[in-house]
Amino acid sequence: MSSYRPFSLEDATAYAKSIPGFFAADAALSCEEIGDGNLNLVFRVADPQQNKSLIIKQALPYAKVVGESWPLSLDRARIERNALEIQHRLCPDLVPAIYGGDDELAITVMEDLSGYTIMRQGLIAGNTYDRFAEHIGRFIATTLFYTSDLGMNQQEKKLQSARFINPDLCKITEDLIFEDPYRDAANNSFTEDIRAEAEKLWQDHALHLEVALLREKFLTQGQALLHGDLHTGSIFITPESTKVIDPEFAYYGPIGFDIGAVIANLLLNYAAQPGWSSNDEVLQERRSWLLTTIVGVWNHFELNFRKFWDADGIDIMSKTPGYQDLYIDQIRKDAIGFAGCKVIRRIVGLSHVADIDTIDDELSRRQAKVTALEIGKRLIKGSRSAASIAEVIEWAKAAAAKEGANV
Repeated sequence: MSSYRPFSLEDATAYAKSIPGFFAADAALSCEEIGDGNLNLVFRVADPQQNKSLIIKQALPYAKVVGESWPLSLDRARIERNALEIQHRLCPDLVPAIYGGDDELAITVMEDLSGYTIMRQGLIAGNTYDRFAEHIGRFIATTLFYTSDLGMNQQEKKLQSARFINPDLCKITEDLIFEDPYRDAANNSFTEDIRAEAEKLWQDHALHLEVALLREKFLTQGQALLHGDLHTGSIFITPESTKVIDPEFAYYGPIGFDIGAVIANLLLNYAAQPGWSSNDEVLQERRSWLLTTIVGVWNHFELNFRKFWDADGIDIMSKTPGYQDLYIDQIRKDAIGFAGCKVIRRIVGLSHVADIDTIDDELSRRQAKVTALEIGKRLIKGSRSAASIAEVIEWAKAAAAKEGANV
């Protein structure tokens, strides 16, 4: 019989006291529930006297964004904790430390990042983070290379991939990203002022073909252990440090998916910027930084991935001349296509982004949605022929150049 129960503040405090060696036995602890996500409870437990704190995250048996009518497996908490442990071992400076957990209670206990800013909030506020591209490019390259057939024993990789079978969370991705936006689905969520744009998606069969090919990759190509939901709400940041959290969607999938997710969220902020920038000069500066960062993310990923391949690649056949170039070229194309799918899903599908939805001005908010959809379609349709990451930049600029004509 399972001991699972959703935690109260008192439960979280008691559990925190059980973590060996963290809090003093007589510490007067404070506890608050700080979760704002769609799937979990998140508690911050602190000893103000010693300036020590930790985070307790507990999975709920359903999606908070919908309610108990959408049940989810609690095993995702084990998957998330195991993924964090692997990612922290590979990138200790870029992933929070894990202090413990419980599979039956669906709990992970981890380092408190209260001194950091959620990156999405920072970008909305107009902040820029000049070390982010290097940090996230290295994170993606490291965690994906060393969990792939290129960087780990292939038999161990097969065993590891079995521990990350994640059907419930993958089902969310499969439906919300690769299916629902392209039909009149019950889970879609969009405002009436872009209904015509949504209906165009449903009728665009050339777009559907490209999405079907990308969906096939997501379903069948288990290249590496993905984070699975690497957006700017899953990244804590300061000007000098980056921490990646929330890999509960982790599973073995196509390498380009994580890269595409990061690119997509930078592009969503790019589309939103006219609603946040105080004048044209600020708008151009912020948009320029976002596009430069997209190029930097890819370049740092590629530089590190090639370096790891050359130094630590264990697959003899992967040393065949020309294979590395073809492999990385395909990752880039996949990443561009997945980025397009991620952008479109955040406009017409379930669960949007605050970058756009919290813009005060109605016309600016609508324009951001239209610009984002235009960017997403260009990325998806152009991904298989894209010769470089520079084409993403050109497509984003082309979509922005049409702003005002279709408001």
